[in-house]
Amino acid sequence: MTATTVTTATPTHFSEFDLDARLLRAIEESGYTTPTPIQAQAIPVVLTGQDVMGSAQTGTGKTAGFTLPILQKLLPLASTSTSPARHPVRALVLCPTRELAVQVAENADKYSKHTPIRTAVVFGGMDIKSQSPSLRAGVEFLVATPGRLLDHLEQGNVSLAQVNYLVLDEADRMLDMGFLPDLQRILNLLPKSRQTLLFSATFSPEIRKLAQSYQKNPVTIETAQRNATSNNVTQTAHKVTEETKRAALVHIIKTEGIEQAMIFVNKKLEARSLARFLEQSGLNVRAIHGDQTQTERLATLDDFKKGLVPLLVATDIAARGLDISDMPCVVNYDLPFSAEDYVHRIGRTGRAGATGRAIAFVTDRDSKLLDAIVKLTQKPLEAVTLTLPTIERRTNREHKPEGAPRDRTERPRSNERPAPHRANPINDFELERLRSKTRLSNDPFFSKPYEPAIAPATTANTPTVAPLNRVESNTPRKPTAALFAKKK
Repeated sequence: MTATTVTTATPTHFSEFDLDARLLRAIEESGYTTPTPIQAQAIPVVLTGQDVMGSAQTGTGKTAGFTLPILQKLLPLASTSTSPARHPVRALVLCPTRELAVQVAENADKYSKHTPIRTAVVFGGMDIKSQSPSLRAGVEFLVATPGRLLDHLEQGNVSLAQVNYLVLDEADRMLDMGFLPDLQRILNLLPKSRQTLLFSATFSPEIRKLAQSYQKNPVTIETAQRNATSNNVTQTAHKVTEETKRAALVHIIKTEGIEQAMIFVNKKLEARSLARFLEQSGLNVRAIHGDQTQTERLATLDDFKKGLVPLLVATDIAARGLDISDMPCVVNYDLPFSAEDYVHRIGRTGRAGATGRAIAFVTDRDSKLLDAIVKLTQKPLEAVTLTLPTIERRTNREHKPEGAPRDRTERPRSNERPAPHRANPINDFELERLRSKTRLSNDPFFSKPYEPAIAPATTANTPTVAPLNRVESNTPRKPTAALFAKKK
């Protein structure tokens, strides 16, 4: 089905959406008064029951754009009963990463805290047994990652037979080939008559065509140019080499007074290595990547949000959906392989109208990646010349003119053979041993061979003892194992 685009009046306050007073109270307690453009356009359309394909820049409040209207539509069915049958899953939000799932669940729980609606989140990386009780007790608003949701479905912990609202958050990642098989299995378990909402900051033409197969006459909402970056973010590119990248990063952080920043790399191994290097350089830094347990990742993010850790080296698991207020800077230590990921990375700064800064390191082999980013965003990066301080090597020897003889105490060069080992002069102990040996050899008592003092008497009755010479026998000897064998 083809998508349609609608134009609605822009509300200036959340009270204009005819939301429940309990939801408005929670919104006010959260500190929000004026809806963002994506919220102003998406909330009225979702309330009408139409499918939506929403695209907006990162940091513009897409989560509230679908969470608030869904909660509003769930309120007539909300129940205070303790029976799990009165709390079936009616709204399902699928997210590509654990961190994004946790953040969406936190927002849903914050907006519904004055209502009897139950919210829960399930994701991988944690013991599934700890998540089962909340699902068995009943939950209306469920946020999940696809893989862990399938695990709960196989164990019978949850049913999707009464889901009326499906949301794919960061839909471009959800619909790529890595998530498509799991997503298709989940969609087959959902009722056919449902409202499907897709939200993301980037939508390629291929993804748009694929997404429409899951929707019925979706309404397209775009609050900015496709794949555009925020005008509040200053984007610069620093020309570096692979050998100077780390030194350049430390120089920028220390000289320009960057108090908080997310540093993105492409590989998990590089995240660990770079974090260790920055820590050795005297910086307070932590790393987050896919090889960590979920407990470690959540603890790291919590410390970073609280400001206990000012620098965070991260892979792309932290590039989507994370809402960290007043994030001043994002550093692309490695340019991403996908230009869309660049848009999500720098979307961690300059959120909710604040100003931000995005720094990119560009090497000679990154030219194609940079061209793809500029082509996608239609915004060239400002080139900045970076001058690193000269590091003088320390030496203990004075400079000598070429051809001058070297001191014999100097360390031999790598192409020279070391001097032969010379034995140390005889010490006092060795000298005394030699003297003692000389004295013993001159003593007549030790120089004569041993002779018995009395010769043995021989008589006729004394048998003559033959010398103990070994006599070889022609009889073959039995093997040793046969000597110890038990007789039958």
